[in-house]
Amino acid sequence: MNNYNDYVKHSKKITDVNMSMAVLGWDQETKMPKNGSRFRAQQLSTLAEISHELSTNKEYGNLLNNLNSDDSLNSDQRRNISLSLKAFNKSKKYKSEFIIEESKLVSNAFQKWRLAKEKNDFSIFESSLTKLVDLRIKECEILGYENHPYDALLNQYEPGLTTNDVDKIFSNVKEFLVPFIKRISKSNKINDSFYYQKYSHNKQWDFGIELLKKMEYNFDSGRQDLSAHPFSTHFSPEDTRVTTRVDEDNLSEMIWSCIHEGGHALYEQGILSENYGLPLGETISLGIHESQSRLWENNVGRSLEFWKYNYESLKSIFPNQLSDVTVDDFYKAANNVKPSLIRTNADELTYHLHVLIRYEIEKALIEGKIMVKDLPEIWNLKYNEYLGVEVPSDALGVLQDIHWSHGNFGYFPTYTIGSFYAAQFFNQAKIENPNLLKEIEDGNNKNLLNWLRKNIHNNGKRLDADKLCEKISGEKLNFKYFKEYVIEKYSKIYSL
Repeated sequence: MNNYNDYVKHSKKITDVNMSMAVLGWDQETKMPKNGSRFRAQQLSTLAEISHELSTNKEYGNLLNNLNSDDSLNSDQRRNISLSLKAFNKSKKYKSEFIIEESKLVSNAFQKWRLAKEKNDFSIFESSLTKLVDLRIKECEILGYENHPYDALLNQYEPGLTTNDVDKIFSNVKEFLVPFIKRISKSNKINDSFYYQKYSHNKQWDFGIELLKKMEYNFDSGRQDLSAHPFSTHFSPEDTRVTTRVDEDNLSEMIWSCIHEGGHALYEQGILSENYGLPLGETISLGIHESQSRLWENNVGRSLEFWKYNYESLKSIFPNQLSDVTVDDFYKAANNVKPSLIRTNADELTYHLHVLIRYEIEKALIEGKIMVKDLPEIWNLKYNEYLGVEVPSDALGVLQDIHWSHGNFGYFPTYTIGSFYAAQFFNQAKIENPNLLKEIEDGNNKNLLNWLRKNIHNNGKRLDADKLCEKISGEKLNFKYFKEYVIEKYSKIYSL
């Protein structure tokens, strides 16, 4: 290997292996029979080892270092090399034994989590989760950090983000959102009881597919399936998949899962195929990724304009359940602010309290201040403290999220950061296109998607998250946009 083309070839080989692992992971969560777990863990472990060997190849490292000082490369090529060299140096910190152990632990933990949730028994998952937490504590030392071990985990998902940054972000949540939510709780109550009737599984599924199509999700380059926890995954921009969850007694489960995961998938479908296998063919960060899902779910999907176009279609499918429900009733119910047990079903305001709880628990676990065996009790106490709800079971409490079974610690704060980015980006999109809300009301989401493609999706990792935000909106992430959006929207809904 001695030139840029050799780098491209090797980088794509690494991506091919990683995407093969992603296919097996998707199958594991959607189609794999129960008895497939033992050998699936072995298969994923083998591929993880191969990926690590390719990513830390000495000759590859020499090539990256040589190309990093090659003045003949253009700006995009230099960016690819710079980011790949950074990834190489990070990968070199891991021994292959760690990678193999991690892969096996995660595969086993996922199966234990799924069984524990099914049996409503945290103890089934406890041992696996303890091992994963211990592994992440070890990983923090491997990666290194300046101020707090949790910084090393945050950096995996949102490069440059620190625990101190997240503390400041959640101080805004506590200072503004908590009292604002309390103001709402004292106002007129919204009736959302019509959500909790019997809604046919198949009819819900079909409507979810239509919602995705109206968002411009390309089914020639994707598909939707069912899973225990909704997620999106991708194997290339031309194969980007989503899953949803359908509850026949709760219409909102399917609607917000489809729109949220659809937002993620639109981002992946917007990555330029010619950059496959290179950093410019990757998404920037989880915060930016979540900005796309939260933008579509909340700024678009929970808007009155969106339902002025889509509600009659839904009502025609469920005429009996929605016979006396107007589009305004439906819109208000979609934005009903009330404490709840399940994060993925939460309204867009109390949602951030769900995230805050997870952040505080994760940080304390990494600090060694709490033990895994005590999580159900700690979880339940925090839900009572922050949301005022009593958690009736492990399945509806500490076992509700899939993330810890995947070993994803440091991920949850990106949901809140993504919501703040979403408000800032959507505000800018409206400034640049004054007709945007009218277009959404007319069922035309193409111009919004094109704006996102141009400003975010097509760029891959050309810019870091803060630089991208600055380029789009003229400033770095600023909480004021989310605050202004919330005040304007909910003051009208609740006559504050």
